[in-house]
Order: sequence, then C-alpha cells, then structure tokens
Amino acid sequence: MVGHKVVHATLKGPSVVKELVIGLTLGLAAGGLWKMHHWNKQRKTRSFYDLLERGEISVVAAEE
Repeated sequence: MVGHKVVHATLKGPSVVKELVIGLTLGLAAGGLWKMHHWNKQRKTRSFYDLLERGEISVVAAEE
C-alpha cells in the first residue's frame, strides 16, 4: 500500500510583539472611550451647576 502524506497546518507559538501591539491597541481604545465618557459626564455636571448658580433652575420642587 502506498501511504498518503497528509499536510497539516503547523501551529506556531504566540508572537510576543503581536500580542503586545494588540494589547496596547485595545487598552488605548478602551481608555479613550472611558475618558470620553468621563469628559461627557463632567461637562453635564458642570453645566448643571452653572445653571443652578445663575438661578435658571432649582432643585426645590415648585409648590402649586
């Protein structure tokens, strides 16, 4: 019988540089999204206190 040679994909070990680049990219993207969320929340809070200080809004319910 003639033996058939089956070609298998050879698995390589992890590429350290590739892993570092992917981790750094994902970390910076997540950090950027978190900072944008933080800045948006800070802007809303600052706007609220500015309106409160100018007397345009009140935190006390109006009595009828």
